[in-house]
Amino acid sequence: MTAVTGGKRAGGKTKARFRPDLLALAVGITFALVAWGYLVLAAIDFGATARHDGKGSAWLFLAVASVGAMLCLFLAFMLAVRLSRAVGLTSSPEPKPKRDPNAPKGGKRAAR
Repeated sequence: MTAVTGGKRAGGKTKARFRPDLLALAVGITFALVAWGYLVLAAIDFGATARHDGKGSAWLFLAVASVGAMLCLFLAFMLAVRLSRAVGLTSSPEPKPKRDPNAPKGGKRAAR
């Protein structure tokens, strides 16, 4: 049995600091989700108005609110991905290996 000599092997602790980039991402996500919720409610209201009254403008507003809600939710997801990468929860995908320039194009069956 060997005896452990020396001291503690833990690394130094880094002090948590304020990161304005993370705050900006969090505010952007919150804003996009609030806008998404508002646009979904507006689309529901425009849809009810269009079905009840049959106004063409209500159908147009319904379409615009629906597209806007989709864009806001997409933006919120994209900002959430950036936030998770900035915090360290996820990482970028590994780059694809470079293709050998001397290899024939078309795969292994192309060089017959």
